[in-house]
Amino acid sequence: MTYKYDPENPFKTETPKGQNAVKTTDKGALKIEYFFAAPGVHPFDQLEWETRSAKITSDSGEAIFEQNNIEVPASWSQLATKVVASKYFYGDVDTGQREHSVKQLVHRVCRAIADRGRRAGYFVGDNDAEIFYNELTWLCVNQYGAFNSPVWFNVGLYDVYGIGGGRHNYRWDPKLNTAVPCENSYQYPQASACFIQSVKDSMEDIMRLAASEAMLFKHGSGTGTDLSTLRSSREKLSGGGKPSGPLRCSRSGSTTLTSGSSSPPRPKRKRRPGLSSRQAIAAITTTKPITASCSRIPTCRYA
Repeated sequence: MTYKYDPENPFKTETPKGQNAVKTTDKGALKIEYFFAAPGVHPFDQLEWETRSAKITSDSGEAIFEQNNIEVPASWSQLATKVVASKYFYGDVDTGQREHSVKQLVHRVCRAIADRGRRAGYFVGDNDAEIFYNELTWLCVNQYGAFNSPVWFNVGLYDVYGIGGGRHNYRWDPKLNTAVPCENSYQYPQASACFIQSVKDSMEDIMRLAASEAMLFKHGSGTGTDLSTLRSSREKLSGGGKPSGPLRCSRSGSTTLTSGSSSPPRPKRKRRPGLSSRQAIAAITTTKPITASCSRIPTCRYA
């Protein structure tokens, strides 16, 4: 078994939320063997590392993002360095409470996944979980594989750094067999790249959908909605007049949301009536940054 890597925690006021191992008797538990990583050597120690700076400028030359003293593998391109530093490192550059090494980022994600798998009984024993961690770390740090953005944004912040987050998402409770609110958003991190949501034919649910989309975008995911449940613009409202129709809601709704606190806006997918699944996926509208003006609220009419 390799030694356990213990990275510097840039969030020293927080306490990691590690838990004890859970013994398993599940016959389906995994026995893991080394394939990529080398026994007795941490994957980080198999690479040459160097210190760099990452700076992103606008067309006018103004610095949009800048972070110095970043530790990256020497084999990584400068473009990869900029992407990781500007998009995936967690924390505030100005205060210094921010990740500054690819080791911290990769360890945070891979350690959390391996430890959760161990606690859930996915592995035969602790040694198998540790081998899995080293294999996954090797694949990520050597750029043989990469997770989607929400994983890098959210996974491990609670497990490794003890960061809690807000109370605005949901998790599945196997005991209650239903979705329940999370106590904090990083204990059960949002790790999926895309979500498909439904909406009822009412103004209340359209606004509920807007709030749900905003929370999904906040943690870096994309979202799509089946709008076939909404009345067409040729039908009538109970209070008089005509509804806006799914197409207008699709266009106006896409202007109110932006994706991910540190990620570029993700496209918002809308499923429109009469389209096949393949055509619906291709019907992508452009998301634009949110503004302070109330005029950006969707102008859909449903009552």
